[in-house]
Amino acid sequence: MTSTVTGTAPTDGPTGIHSGTDTGPATGTGSSELVHRPGRWIDNWNPEDDAQWTGPGRPIARRNLQWSIFAEFLGFVVWQLWSIVVVALPAAGFTLSTGEIFWLISIPSLVGATLRFPYSFVVAKVGGRTWTIISAGLLLLPTIALATVVGNPDTPFGVLLVVAALAGFGGGNFASSMSNITYFYPQREKGWALGLNAAGGNLGASVAQFVVPIVITIGAGAALNLPLAGWVWVPLILLAMLGAYRYMDNLSSAKADFAGSAAALREPHLWLLALLYIGTFGSFIGFASVFPKLIADQFPEFSTFAVGGAAISLAFLGALVGSLARPYGGRLADRFGGARITMTAFAVMAAGAMLVVWTLPLGNFWIFLGCFLLLFVATGVGNGATYRMIPTVFAARAGAAHGGPSITTQRKAAAALGLISAIGAYGGFLVPQILNLSQATSGGYANAFYGFVAAYVVLLAVTYTVYVRRGSALATHRI
Repeated sequence: MTSTVTGTAPTDGPTGIHSGTDTGPATGTGSSELVHRPGRWIDNWNPEDDAQWTGPGRPIARRNLQWSIFAEFLGFVVWQLWSIVVVALPAAGFTLSTGEIFWLISIPSLVGATLRFPYSFVVAKVGGRTWTIISAGLLLLPTIALATVVGNPDTPFGVLLVVAALAGFGGGNFASSMSNITYFYPQREKGWALGLNAAGGNLGASVAQFVVPIVITIGAGAALNLPLAGWVWVPLILLAMLGAYRYMDNLSSAKADFAGSAAALREPHLWLLALLYIGTFGSFIGFASVFPKLIADQFPEFSTFAVGGAAISLAFLGALVGSLARPYGGRLADRFGGARITMTAFAVMAAGAMLVVWTLPLGNFWIFLGCFLLLFVATGVGNGATYRMIPTVFAARAGAAHGGPSITTQRKAAAALGLISAIGAYGGFLVPQILNLSQATSGGYANAFYGFVAAYVVLLAVTYTVYVRRGSALATHRI
């Protein structure tokens, strides 16, 4: 048996859901009335229908967005746990080389970026609510495993590496969360909803780096209670699973667009935009993961600050300002064009990286911190601006094409958003490994930062040449 809803939305609990045997997706009745079925499946969802959206639609979408943000936030927390845990491993009795520490920092990004590809499609197969429960539950594996292995300093490096790789589950959550929310909102409100979803997730990196030093030191005396770095998140993960189970919904209208993805992959600009996104988001997540390590290496006396019976690391400020800057990058892109703001971001990133190299010999932590915060703000602005460029570029390309494309512009752009977010996340692996290579070959990080400066200058030039330069094919479209 099913129930139709025309004017009110289910709120706390399975309102409007009655007993029945069909728990999978259905095609719906063909009307504009929402049909609620067991398993919290909703048929006939169409946010572009004004009557449906202003009636029951908006409250349902808002409720799903809230729990999606919470679950994705925890995904980013878990994804970045090892970035701060590795700094505490030597004090806990672990003996690791610099290269091994950088691998523990970078392997979660490698796994997380790779998981973003299948995670982009799984929502349409099993439902957003169902997958949020599953993907949140998977976060229990890396947290409990971390709590188990870091309590024993004799744990082999290979075991530590496998457990760190499990944290990649958290990185994959971004793709499925964004994919799920895009089905709930009308086109005119997708940007704001996806921006909130992304910003809420990105803040998880900062919160992990703020909370972990506190929980592992508070009340621990001279020792470290390192397993708490994993255990502290378990109740919140269980809460996310319960919240998704009780309050989120599956949409039968959500379909995996493999044709759209295939068409997007054939678009040369997808690969160019992915390169730009490696430079912006990849730099953000890469520098966020290595910032605690860089502070510990260059200014060990400032690695943590004692506050009462706990310790606080200022490394969390980098991910914090970068996350908060991201929405402003999108707004600036709306006003001045994403390509111009992306160029500006790359220019500031190059300046920030150069200032880090030039000011390091001064031995002043606060100057070092200021230079990095400038770099983080620029990466955040660049994230928002580059992401905003994606649908604009695809729309411009469709307008310039001869004849009607077989795959609509909106479908290609939607597929490109997921693919580019996955490719860009590989920057979280590349940045730590470039720093590792620089340290191993020269004994310092200066060469790596010179390389970053050169890369940002090249990406700035590419953005200008393709999207801004007068006479280029897309210059008149104000990308």
